[in-house]
Amino acid sequence: MMLQLPTHKPKTDVSTRWNSAYEMLLRFLEQQPAVCAALLSPEVRKSSTDVFTLNESDIGNAEEIARALKSMQVATTVMSEEKNPTRSLVPPLLAQLLRNTQDNSGDTALIRDVKQSICQDLKKRYASAAEKNTLYTASSLDPRFKTLPFLSPEERQDTFARVVAEAVTLQEEIRLQTISEPEVQEHQDEPGYTEEEPGPAKMRKSCGLTDLLGQTYGDVGAPTKSLTAIAEEEVKRYQEVTPLSLTEEPLSWWKSHERVYPFLAKLAKRYLCIPGTSVSAERVFSTAGDIVTAQRSTLSSEHVDQLLFLSKNADIPSLSKCF
Repeated sequence: MMLQLPTHKPKTDVSTRWNSAYEMLLRFLEQQPAVCAALLSPEVRKSSTDVFTLNESDIGNAEEIARALKSMQVATTVMSEEKNPTRSLVPPLLAQLLRNTQDNSGDTALIRDVKQSICQDLKKRYASAAEKNTLYTASSLDPRFKTLPFLSPEERQDTFARVVAEAVTLQEEIRLQTISEPEVQEHQDEPGYTEEEPGPAKMRKSCGLTDLLGQTYGDVGAPTKSLTAIAEEEVKRYQEVTPLSLTEEPLSWWKSHERVYPFLAKLAKRYLCIPGTSVSAERVFSTAGDIVTAQRSTLSSEHVDQLLFLSKNADIPSLSKCF
């Protein structure tokens, strides 16, 4: 109380938790006056002949390391989110971290070594062309990062060309599926129906109007433009829109713009649902460990699944208002 410091306990490093060493260092720097005062107290000196603590130089180095690791701490915290896409965050965060770890004229030898170690490790990540293409496509479909400033003009052009090609392929798959499904559903209710092996699609029943005017007017549902042309127009309109603010939610944006960009919206669902880390899965295991205890060891697997689902998805505060 005399030192006017927050009442916080010291933290320790945990090898399985990201940022725990950084948080331990910050907590020590925050409580360092209290730690030094405690080590100088007569009670501590009576029970120990040698008291080891950091000198002024060590504390200065710790403060510099904490400043150097700040961007890494922010990046890992953001990548641990669950309610927003994280796969699309990887390329812009990686590019920013690589810039932050470049040598600065005011850096000490210690900070240069720390930055160099981080930079060398980051450069090893996502080196293959397949990984880069997946990450760049995910970022291009995130309205926050669709300008792709971390790429060259040629790389941006190639990325959106892949987006067009994948959007067309996905749309063709959806159309084939919607054409075949009604035919199967039509006969499923008939007596003695058995599912047949997939084969050539059956010809639609013709009518008199089709026989008479079919060659002139063709299929009424046929698009006037090719799928590629439609996808290219969507991408062009999508690129012209002002990027979404970093504080807004990209999934909500896609929900409200799904009809404006139907091709890209379907592709965005495919890419933005990919988690960028294993944090979500690890949290599920931790929650399961809290649910299945020695006192609740007879829970069935079905009940464990239900409790896990409720724990991860139920909005408890809003539910409590109903009672």
